[in-house]
Amino acid sequence: MNERWIDLEGAVNVRDLGGLPTTDGGTTRYGRILRADNLQGLTEGDLGRLVGDLKLRNVVDLRSDTEVRLEGPGPLTRLPEIEIHHLSLFAEGGRFTDVEADTIDDRALPWQDERPEDEVAELRVTGYYYGYLRDRPDSVVAALRVLADGDGMAVVHCAAGKDRTGVVSALALAVAGATPEAIIDDYVATGERLEGILARLRASDTYRTDLDSKPADSHLPRAEYMAQFLTTLEDRFGGPFGWLETQGWTEEDTEALRARLRD
Repeated sequence: MNERWIDLEGAVNVRDLGGLPTTDGGTTRYGRILRADNLQGLTEGDLGRLVGDLKLRNVVDLRSDTEVRLEGPGPLTRLPEIEIHHLSLFAEGGRFTDVEADTIDDRALPWQDERPEDEVAELRVTGYYYGYLRDRPDSVVAALRVLADGDGMAVVHCAAGKDRTGVVSALALAVAGATPEAIIDDYVATGERLEGILARLRASDTYRTDLDSKPADSHLPRAEYMAQFLTTLEDRFGGPFGWLETQGWTEEDTEALRARLRD
């Protein structure tokens, strides 16, 4: 999966959603959609790479209103070629960020029995992810539509590029026909860059407190978290498409996103 990484000076968790296997034996298309961590620190060289070489045109920013206000306008907001789509999922577990859920949300996870600690952690994260869909389905669907439409490349990002970005990326890949195993592998890949991600975020007053309040290994994107999220969608809605259809997602939307992400 190394060829999927986009190495930049001012961001560490940027990769292409291309090159992933699909259920019909194909692969997702390179050069159309990127996923990323916070883009506040992009250098002039990074901007040249993304906007000039890769033809980036649309940015889906999933951060909360508070994050955007505290971090201030990033370098991409100054470029006339770039359209910024701020679509907060606003289900942060910490004061401002998507570090980790603080409690199991019974609306998302109606399990009341005693469970082992590792299973509770898995259910907590799954409920946290499901909370994005429950609380801000409008932003989730709008984000997918931005990724599906327009010329040039699009990028979806949050703070770490792990949780909020992970959910939207998983849904985009599911619509494109990526296998569940590929979706999980893509989610887990953030762990390869986790040290750098946390170092970047700790340099910001916006994120430091939330990060330091949790043990380091709690930030790892574990395969079982995304697997359980996909299982939850399957059990409740018959899969990602079932949930999307409850939010007005159409066959035309599916065709548009597949046209972007399929060879």
